[in-house]
Amino acid sequence: MFDTLYEWFWWDRIWLPVNLTWSDLEDRDGRVYAKASHLYVTVPYAFAFLFVRYLFERWIATPLAVSAGIQQRVHLKAEDNPILEAYYTTHYRNPVQADIDGLSKKCSLSVRQVQRWFRRRRSQDRPGVLKKFREASWRFVFYLSAFIGGIIALYDKEWFYDTREVWTDFPRQSMLESQYWYYVLEMSFYGSLLFSVAFDVKRKDFKEQIIHHLATLVLLSFSWCVNYIRIGTLVMLVHDASDVLMESAKLFNYAKWEKTCKTLFVLFAIVFMVTRLIIYPFWLIHCTWVYPIQHYPAFFGYYFFNVMLVVLLCLHMFWAYLILCMIRKFVTGTLIKDERSDNEEEEEEESSLTEDSEEQHKLSNGLAVDEKEDKNSCFGCLSPPENICRSKTVY
Repeated sequence: MFDTLYEWFWWDRIWLPVNLTWSDLEDRDGRVYAKASHLYVTVPYAFAFLFVRYLFERWIATPLAVSAGIQQRVHLKAEDNPILEAYYTTHYRNPVQADIDGLSKKCSLSVRQVQRWFRRRRSQDRPGVLKKFREASWRFVFYLSAFIGGIIALYDKEWFYDTREVWTDFPRQSMLESQYWYYVLEMSFYGSLLFSVAFDVKRKDFKEQIIHHLATLVLLSFSWCVNYIRIGTLVMLVHDASDVLMESAKLFNYAKWEKTCKTLFVLFAIVFMVTRLIIYPFWLIHCTWVYPIQHYPAFFGYYFFNVMLVVLLCLHMFWAYLILCMIRKFVTGTLIKDERSDNEEEEEEESSLTEDSEEQHKLSNGLAVDEKEDKNSCFGCLSPPENICRSKTVY
Protein backbone atom coordinates (compact mmCIF):
# COMPACT_ATOMS: atom_id res chain seq x y z
CA MET A 1 0.00 0.00 0.00
CA PHE A 2 2.86 2.34 0.80
CA ASP A 3 4.31 1.84 -2.66
CA THR A 4 0.93 2.65 -4.20
CA LEU A 5 0.62 5.88 -2.23
CA TYR A 6 4.20 6.78 -3.10
CA GLU A 7 3.57 6.29 -6.81
CA TRP A 8 0.32 8.23 -6.66
CA PHE A 9 1.94 11.13 -4.79
CA TRP A 10 4.73 11.43 -7.36
CA TRP A 11 2.47 10.92 -10.35
CA ASP A 12 3.79 13.00 -13.24
CA ARG A 13 0.39 14.41 -14.15
CA ILE A 14 0.04 16.01 -10.72
CA TRP A 15 3.29 17.94 -10.51
CA LEU A 16 4.54 18.30 -14.08
CA PRO A 17 3.09 19.80 -17.28
CA VAL A 18 1.57 17.54 -19.91
CA ASN A 19 4.01 15.43 -22.00
CA LEU A 20 6.70 15.72 -19.31
CA THR A 21 7.79 13.00 -16.89
CA TRP A 22 10.27 12.74 -14.03
CA SER A 23 12.66 11.04 -16.42
CA ASP A 24 12.96 14.38 -18.23
CA LEU A 25 14.54 15.80 -15.08
CA GLU A 26 17.27 13.19 -14.78
CA ASP A 27 20.87 14.36 -15.10
CA ARG A 28 22.15 14.03 -18.66
CA ASP A 29 24.07 15.93 -21.33
CA GLY A 30 25.92 17.98 -18.74
CA ARG A 31 22.69 19.19 -17.13
CA VAL A 32 22.17 18.76 -13.38
CA TYR A 33 18.66 18.93 -11.95
CA ALA A 34 17.37 19.38 -8.42
CA LYS A 35 16.11 16.21 -6.76
CA ALA A 36 13.90 15.61 -3.74
CA SER A 37 16.69 13.56 -2.13
CA HIS A 38 18.84 16.69 -2.00
CA LEU A 39 16.49 18.13 0.63
CA TYR A 40 17.39 15.51 3.24
CA VAL A 41 20.53 17.46 4.02
CA THR A 42 18.46 20.40 5.28
CA VAL A 43 17.51 18.48 8.46
CA PRO A 44 21.05 18.12 9.87
CA TYR A 45 21.82 21.61 8.57
CA ALA A 46 18.85 22.96 10.54
CA PHE A 47 20.28 21.47 13.75
CA ALA A 48 23.67 22.89 12.78
CA PHE A 49 22.02 26.31 12.54
CA LEU A 50 20.66 25.87 16.07
CA PHE A 51 24.16 25.07 17.34
CA VAL A 52 25.71 28.04 15.53
CA ARG A 53 22.90 30.24 16.84
CA TYR A 54 23.62 29.12 20.41
CA LEU A 55 27.30 30.03 20.03
CA PHE A 56 26.46 33.32 18.34
CA GLU A 57 23.97 34.41 20.99
CA ARG A 58 26.29 33.46 23.83
CA TRP A 59 29.62 34.75 22.58
CA ILE A 60 28.65 37.60 20.26
CA ALA A 61 25.10 38.83 20.82
CA THR A 62 25.25 38.84 24.63
CA PRO A 63 28.49 40.89 24.89
CA LEU A 64 27.10 43.22 22.24
CA ALA A 65 23.92 43.67 24.28
CA VAL A 66 25.94 44.40 27.43
CA SER A 67 27.98 47.00 25.56
CA ALA A 68 24.68 48.61 24.49
CA GLY A 69 23.57 48.81 28.14
CA ILE A 70 21.09 45.93 28.01
CA GLN A 71 21.05 43.77 31.14
CA GLN A 72 19.26 40.62 32.16
CA ARG A 73 16.11 41.47 34.07
CA VAL A 74 15.79 40.11 37.60
CA HIS A 75 12.19 39.27 38.51
CA LEU A 76 10.92 38.80 42.02
CA LYS A 77 10.64 35.05 42.39
CA ALA A 78 7.32 33.51 43.36
CA GLU A 79 7.44 31.78 46.73
CA ASP A 80 7.70 27.98 46.64
CA ASN A 81 4.17 26.59 46.74
CA PRO A 82 3.66 23.05 45.40
CA ILE A 83 -0.12 23.43 45.11
CA LEU A 84 -0.03 26.65 43.11
CA GLU A 85 2.91 25.43 41.03
CA ALA A 86 1.05 22.24 40.14
CA TYR A 87 -1.98 24.24 39.06
CA TYR A 88 0.19 26.65 37.05
CA THR A 89 1.99 23.90 35.13
CA THR A 90 -0.94 21.51 34.59
CA HIS A 91 -3.97 23.80 34.27
CA TYR A 92 -3.89 27.54 33.55
CA ARG A 93 -1.34 30.31 33.84
CA ASN A 94 -4.12 32.84 34.47
CA PRO A 95 -6.82 31.21 36.63
CA VAL A 96 -10.39 32.50 36.82
CA GLN A 97 -11.75 34.01 40.01
CA ALA A 98 -13.53 30.81 41.08
CA ASP A 99 -10.28 28.84 40.87
CA ILE A 100 -8.41 31.57 42.74
CA ASP A 101 -10.94 31.37 45.58
CA GLY A 102 -10.53 27.59 45.75
CA LEU A 103 -6.73 27.78 45.70
CA SER A 104 -6.85 30.44 48.38
CA LYS A 105 -8.68 28.11 50.75
CA LYS A 106 -6.52 25.12 49.86
CA CYS A 107 -3.27 27.04 50.48
CA SER A 108 -4.49 29.09 53.44
CA LEU A 109 -3.58 32.27 51.59
CA SER A 110 -5.59 35.38 50.91
CA VAL A 111 -7.02 35.93 47.44
CA ARG A 112 -4.64 38.84 46.96
CA GLN A 113 -1.64 36.67 47.84
CA VAL A 114 -2.70 34.02 45.33
CA GLN A 115 -3.15 36.64 42.62
CA ARG A 116 0.27 38.09 43.40
CA TRP A 117 1.86 34.63 43.25
CA PHE A 118 0.47 33.99 39.76
CA ARG A 119 1.58 37.43 38.56
CA ARG A 120 5.10 36.81 39.76
CA ARG A 121 5.14 33.28 38.34
CA ARG A 122 4.05 34.51 34.92
CA SER A 123 6.61 37.28 35.16
CA GLN A 124 9.36 34.69 35.67
CA ASP A 125 8.47 33.06 32.35
CA ARG A 126 8.21 36.30 30.44
CA PRO A 127 11.17 36.93 28.08
CA GLY A 128 13.39 39.89 28.83
CA VAL A 129 14.93 42.48 26.52
CA LEU A 130 18.25 40.60 26.51
CA LYS A 131 16.59 37.48 25.09
CA LYS A 132 14.80 39.53 22.43
CA PHE A 133 18.03 41.31 21.52
CA ARG A 134 19.88 38.01 21.08
CA GLU A 135 17.16 36.56 18.84
CA ALA A 136 16.96 39.71 16.72
CA SER A 137 20.76 39.79 16.38
CA TRP A 138 20.85 36.23 15.05
CA ARG A 139 18.07 36.85 12.53
CA PHE A 140 19.65 40.12 11.42
CA VAL A 141 22.98 38.42 10.68
CA PHE A 142 21.32 35.64 8.69
CA TYR A 143 18.96 37.88 6.71
CA LEU A 144 21.76 40.29 5.85
CA SER A 145 24.02 37.43 4.73
CA ALA A 146 21.18 35.80 2.76
CA PHE A 147 20.27 39.06 1.03
CA ILE A 148 23.86 39.81 0.04
CA GLY A 149 24.34 36.21 -1.09
CA GLY A 150 21.12 36.38 -3.13
CA ILE A 151 22.25 39.54 -4.91
CA ILE A 152 25.60 37.95 -5.73
CA ALA A 153 23.87 34.82 -7.05
CA LEU A 154 21.31 36.67 -9.19
CA TYR A 155 22.72 39.97 -10.37
CA ASP A 156 24.10 38.50 -13.61
CA LYS A 157 21.07 36.29 -14.42
CA GLU A 158 18.62 37.21 -17.19
CA TRP A 159 15.52 36.38 -15.11
CA PHE A 160 16.60 38.88 -12.46
CA TYR A 161 15.78 41.67 -14.90
CA ASP A 162 13.13 40.02 -17.10
CA THR A 163 10.77 37.59 -15.35
CA ARG A 164 9.75 36.08 -18.70
CA GLU A 165 13.17 34.42 -18.74
CA VAL A 166 12.10 32.38 -15.69
CA TRP A 167 10.24 30.01 -18.03
CA THR A 168 12.68 29.91 -20.92
CA ASP A 169 13.51 26.23 -21.65
CA PHE A 170 11.50 25.14 -18.61
CA PRO A 171 11.78 22.55 -17.11
CA ARG A 172 15.11 21.68 -18.72
CA GLN A 173 17.02 24.29 -16.75
CA SER A 174 20.26 23.06 -15.22
CA MET A 175 20.72 23.79 -11.53
CA LEU A 176 23.55 26.13 -10.58
CA GLU A 177 25.75 25.66 -7.54
CA SER A 178 24.76 29.09 -6.23
CA GLN A 179 21.08 28.11 -6.47
CA TYR A 180 21.74 24.88 -4.58
CA TRP A 181 23.33 26.62 -1.60
CA TYR A 182 20.84 29.48 -1.62
CA TYR A 183 17.97 26.99 -1.32
CA VAL A 184 19.62 24.64 1.15
CA LEU A 185 20.66 27.40 3.55
CA GLU A 186 17.29 29.17 3.39
CA MET A 187 15.36 25.95 4.01
CA SER A 188 17.71 24.91 6.80
CA PHE A 189 17.27 28.28 8.48
CA TYR A 190 13.47 28.09 8.36
CA GLY A 191 13.64 24.53 9.59
CA SER A 192 15.68 25.73 12.57
CA LEU A 193 13.03 28.38 13.27
CA LEU A 194 10.37 25.68 13.45
CA PHE A 195 12.53 23.57 15.77
CA SER A 196 13.13 26.53 18.11
CA VAL A 197 9.62 27.98 18.02
CA ALA A 198 8.79 26.56 21.46
CA PHE A 199 11.71 28.46 23.02
CA ASP A 200 11.59 31.74 21.09
CA VAL A 201 9.67 34.84 22.12
CA LYS A 202 5.96 34.37 21.34
CA ARG A 203 3.72 37.20 20.14
CA LYS A 204 0.14 37.67 19.05
CA ASP A 205 0.92 36.57 15.51
CA PHE A 206 2.45 33.28 16.70
CA LYS A 207 0.00 31.20 14.63
CA GLU A 208 0.57 33.35 11.56
CA GLN A 209 4.32 32.87 11.93
CA ILE A 210 3.91 29.10 12.08
CA ILE A 211 1.73 29.19 8.97
CA HIS A 212 4.31 31.37 7.27
CA HIS A 213 7.23 29.08 8.09
CA LEU A 214 5.32 25.99 6.97
CA ALA A 215 4.13 27.66 3.76
CA THR A 216 7.69 28.77 3.09
CA LEU A 217 9.10 25.26 3.50
CA VAL A 218 6.32 23.73 1.38
CA LEU A 219 6.84 26.28 -1.38
CA LEU A 220 10.60 25.91 -1.37
CA SER A 221 10.37 22.11 -1.37
CA PHE A 222 7.83 22.05 -4.18
CA SER A 223 9.67 24.60 -6.33
CA TRP A 224 12.87 22.61 -5.81
CA CYS A 225 11.37 19.27 -6.83
CA VAL A 226 9.66 20.55 -10.01
CA ASN A 227 12.55 22.85 -10.96
CA TYR A 228 10.80 26.16 -10.24
CA ILE A 229 14.16 27.26 -8.86
CA ARG A 230 14.46 30.51 -10.78
CA ILE A 231 11.23 31.98 -9.46
CA GLY A 232 12.03 30.55 -6.03
CA THR A 233 15.27 32.50 -5.77
CA LEU A 234 13.49 35.71 -6.77
CA VAL A 235 10.82 35.22 -4.10
CA MET A 236 13.46 34.59 -1.44
CA LEU A 237 15.38 37.70 -2.38
CA VAL A 238 12.28 39.90 -2.30
CA HIS A 239 11.42 38.68 1.19
CA ASP A 240 14.95 39.07 2.54
CA ALA A 241 15.10 42.73 1.55
CA SER A 242 12.75 44.00 4.27
CA ASP A 243 13.74 41.50 6.96
CA VAL A 244 17.18 43.08 7.33
CA LEU A 245 15.68 46.47 8.15
CA MET A 246 13.06 44.96 10.44
CA GLU A 247 15.59 43.17 12.64
CA SER A 248 17.97 46.13 12.71
CA ALA A 249 15.12 48.43 13.84
CA LYS A 250 14.34 46.01 16.66
CA LEU A 251 17.99 45.93 17.75
CA PHE A 252 18.22 49.70 18.03
CA ASN A 253 14.86 49.79 19.79
CA TYR A 254 16.08 47.39 22.48
CA ALA A 255 19.27 49.47 22.83
CA LYS A 256 17.14 52.65 23.27
CA TRP A 257 18.54 54.39 20.20
CA GLU A 258 15.19 55.98 19.48
CA LYS A 259 16.05 58.20 16.52
CA THR A 260 17.89 55.43 14.70
CA CYS A 261 15.07 53.02 15.50
CA LYS A 262 12.43 55.38 14.09
CA THR A 263 14.43 55.96 10.92
CA LEU A 264 14.99 52.26 10.31
CA PHE A 265 11.35 51.47 11.03
CA VAL A 266 10.16 53.99 8.46
CA LEU A 267 12.61 52.56 5.90
CA PHE A 268 11.45 49.07 6.77
CA ALA A 269 7.80 49.99 6.31
CA ILE A 270 8.51 51.51 2.89
CA VAL A 271 10.59 48.55 1.71
CA PHE A 272 8.04 46.09 3.06
CA MET A 273 5.14 47.73 1.26
CA VAL A 274 7.08 47.95 -2.01
CA THR A 275 8.50 44.42 -1.99
CA ARG A 276 5.63 42.48 -0.38
CA LEU A 277 2.58 44.34 -1.69
CA ILE A 278 3.81 45.59 -5.08
CA ILE A 279 6.75 43.59 -6.45
CA TYR A 280 5.62 40.28 -4.98
CA PRO A 281 2.04 40.21 -6.33
CA PHE A 282 2.38 42.30 -9.50
CA TRP A 283 5.71 40.92 -10.72
CA LEU A 284 6.35 37.54 -9.13
CA ILE A 285 2.83 36.12 -8.76
CA HIS A 286 2.03 37.56 -12.18
CA CYS A 287 5.08 35.71 -13.46
CA THR A 288 3.88 32.37 -12.04
CA TRP A 289 0.21 32.91 -12.93
CA VAL A 290 0.35 34.31 -16.48
CA TYR A 291 3.57 33.24 -18.21
CA PRO A 292 3.54 29.44 -17.55
CA ILE A 293 0.27 28.84 -19.41
CA GLN A 294 1.85 30.46 -22.45
CA HIS A 295 4.17 27.43 -22.59
CA TYR A 296 1.93 24.56 -21.44
CA PRO A 297 -1.65 23.90 -20.22
CA ALA A 298 -2.46 24.51 -16.56
CA PHE A 299 -2.08 21.49 -14.26
CA PHE A 300 -2.46 20.72 -10.55
CA GLY A 301 1.08 21.73 -9.61
CA TYR A 302 0.55 25.08 -11.32
CA TYR A 303 -2.54 25.80 -9.20
CA PHE A 304 -0.95 24.45 -6.02
CA PHE A 305 2.11 26.66 -6.35
CA ASN A 306 0.08 29.79 -7.00
CA VAL A 307 -2.34 29.10 -4.15
CA MET A 308 0.59 28.82 -1.74
CA LEU A 309 1.97 32.11 -3.03
CA VAL A 310 -1.41 33.72 -2.39
CA VAL A 311 -1.41 32.33 1.16
CA LEU A 312 1.85 34.20 1.74
CA LEU A 313 0.34 37.31 0.18
CA CYS A 314 -2.54 37.15 2.67
CA LEU A 315 -0.02 36.98 5.52
CA HIS A 316 1.77 39.98 4.02
CA MET A 317 -1.49 41.92 4.03
CA PHE A 318 -2.13 40.98 7.66
CA TRP A 319 1.32 42.17 8.70
CA ALA A 320 0.98 45.28 6.55
CA TYR A 321 -2.15 46.15 8.53
CA LEU A 322 -0.18 45.91 11.78
CA ILE A 323 2.57 48.07 10.33
CA LEU A 324 0.08 50.71 9.21
CA CYS A 325 -1.43 50.75 12.70
CA MET A 326 2.02 51.38 14.12
CA ILE A 327 2.69 54.12 11.58
CA ARG A 328 -0.62 55.81 12.43
CA LYS A 329 0.24 55.84 16.11
CA PHE A 330 3.76 56.94 15.28
CA VAL A 331 2.44 59.95 13.36
CA THR A 332 -0.02 60.87 16.12
CA GLY A 333 2.59 60.39 18.81
CA THR A 334 0.69 57.62 20.62
CA LEU A 335 2.83 54.61 19.66
CA ILE A 336 4.26 53.04 22.79
CA LYS A 337 4.49 49.35 21.87
CA ASP A 338 4.39 46.77 19.16
CA GLU A 339 0.90 46.03 17.84
CA ARG A 340 1.68 42.36 18.29
CA SER A 341 2.52 42.61 22.00
CA ASP A 342 0.11 41.41 24.67
CA ASN A 343 -1.83 44.21 26.38
CA GLU A 344 -2.90 41.98 29.23
CA GLU A 345 0.68 41.13 30.09
CA GLU A 346 1.76 44.77 30.18
CA GLU A 347 -1.20 45.81 32.35
CA GLU A 348 -0.51 42.87 34.63
CA GLU A 349 3.14 43.82 34.84
CA GLU A 350 2.27 47.39 35.85
CA SER A 351 -0.01 46.08 38.58
CA SER A 352 2.72 43.79 39.84
CA LEU A 353 5.19 46.66 39.80
CA THR A 354 2.91 48.81 41.94
CA GLU A 355 2.30 46.12 44.54
CA ASP A 356 5.90 44.98 44.77
CA SER A 357 7.67 48.32 44.40
CA GLU A 358 8.98 48.33 47.96
CA GLU A 359 10.48 44.87 47.57
CA GLN A 360 11.96 45.71 44.19
CA HIS A 361 13.61 48.78 45.70
CA LYS A 362 15.61 46.47 47.95
CA LEU A 363 17.28 44.79 44.99
CA SER A 364 20.72 46.19 44.28
CA ASN A 365 21.50 48.45 41.31
CA GLY A 366 17.83 48.58 40.31
CA LEU A 367 18.10 45.41 38.25
CA ALA A 368 14.58 44.24 39.08
CA VAL A 369 12.68 45.81 36.23
CA ASP A 370 9.74 44.81 34.12
CA GLU A 371 8.08 45.25 30.81
CA LYS A 372 7.31 48.86 31.67
CA GLU A 373 10.84 49.80 30.70
CA ASP A 374 10.08 48.73 27.14
CA LYS A 375 7.04 51.01 26.98
CA ASN A 376 9.20 54.07 27.50
CA SER A 377 11.04 53.52 24.23
CA CYS A 378 9.97 54.76 20.85
CA PHE A 379 8.29 51.54 19.80
CA GLY A 380 8.40 49.54 23.02
CA CYS A 381 8.91 45.79 22.02
CA LEU A 382 9.04 46.75 18.34
CA SER A 383 9.14 43.66 16.19
CA PRO A 384 6.99 43.62 13.08
CA PRO A 385 6.42 40.01 12.05
CA GLU A 386 9.45 37.94 11.63
CA ASN A 387 9.24 36.90 8.65
CA ILE A 388 7.70 39.69 8.01
CA CYS A 389 9.30 37.85 6.17
CA ARG A 390 9.97 37.14 9.28
CA SER A 391 9.13 36.16 6.12
CA LYS A 392 11.43 36.00 5.34
CA THR A 393 10.02 35.48 5.57
CA VAL A 394 11.51 33.84 2.40
CA TYR A 395 8.40 33.09 1.18
